[in-house]
Amino acid sequence: MNRQAHSALVIGAGPAGLMAAEALADAGHAVTVAEAKPSPARKLLMAGKSGLNVTKAEPLPAFAAQYDAAWLAPMLAAFGPDQVQDFCRALGQPVFTGSSGRVFPTAMKGSPLLRAWLARLAAKGVTLHTRWRWTGFTGTAFAFDTPEGPRALSPTTTVLALGGASWPRLGSDAAWVPWLRAKGVEVAPFQPANMGFLMDWSPHMAKHFGQPIKGATLIAGAQRERGEFVLSARGLEGGGIYTVSRALRLGAPLALDLFPDQTAAQLHARLTRHKPGDSAANRLRKLGLPPAAVALVMEVARPLPADLARLLKHLPLPHTGPRPLEEAISSAGGITHDSLTEDLELRALPGVFAAGEMLDWEAPTGGYLLTAAWATGLWAGRAAARHLEKMPDGG
Repeated sequence: MNRQAHSALVIGAGPAGLMAAEALADAGHAVTVAEAKPSPARKLLMAGKSGLNVTKAEPLPAFAAQYDAAWLAPMLAAFGPDQVQDFCRALGQPVFTGSSGRVFPTAMKGSPLLRAWLARLAAKGVTLHTRWRWTGFTGTAFAFDTPEGPRALSPTTTVLALGGASWPRLGSDAAWVPWLRAKGVEVAPFQPANMGFLMDWSPHMAKHFGQPIKGATLIAGAQRERGEFVLSARGLEGGGIYTVSRALRLGAPLALDLFPDQTAAQLHARLTRHKPGDSAANRLRKLGLPPAAVALVMEVARPLPADLARLLKHLPLPHTGPRPLEEAISSAGGITHDSLTEDLELRALPGVFAAGEMLDWEAPTGGYLLTAAWATGLWAGRAAARHLEKMPDGG
């Protein structure tokens, strides 16, 4: 087995890993990035296929409140929505803010931004190896399978940015969990986040698959979120569902307010004006509900109760659980906060830092996931650079 020494090693070439590599390079250190896949940042490119949502333009306190981990606050303060936009512009990628506050590159896709970023990293001397799959430890060295055969690296400092456990075919397969646990690192079990929910549909619903339910408020326990979602062959998908997915995963029941701008009394008054002989479906259509919403009501609440207005203000949706982890947009769980110092250094492995979705935090879609990946990557990379500078020879 060939052994090499590198002053700084980053494992994982997603957004967090590349940001850590740039922070180390900016501090003047030689950096090697090892990526298991044939090309870097595959999940970033996949996210960009429908428009790369890089962040959300909102005040930092409101932005940070979307995360379930208060300890991320200083990292988001250092690299939050404003800094993300500056970062994109510096790579020649102007951005715009949509009506919802979500921020996108003008080009919409992730590939132009990634190409410009990789070129900038190469100009700073960052070495990127693809098809280098980390396979665990050989003693204290990091072992890799590479196209040239097995390698073992013993860097002075390392940043781990291997992702969580969603979309394993893009690289985030959580294979690293047992290796870190064996070294004494606590890793909370991974669970799906920002995922759809399964529904047991009758055959009558098939013609409505792919149709959106708009303008409704989703109710998950005490949480109420106005949003849109889609009826799919397997259940409920889309941004509105994702905003309440954590509450649902924790056991909150799901219901829908189909008329959030009207009271039950107002709805009842409208319903009493309908002809007594109207069918239930006709009564719903006359309220202005589109066919997909009418079908949803009839699917989950037949026979309809006498107090139809109350039902439309709180329509229970009896899902059968979340979509599998490998189909989720992101994952909850990962390296626990107690296993990390304030610098994101692993307490059990001095000189080794971690960033991105490896860490135990959760946030909704809408630019929050990517911003935190970048923010933690920058934080870990800067801390790793300081670690190198403390070494007798500067690393």
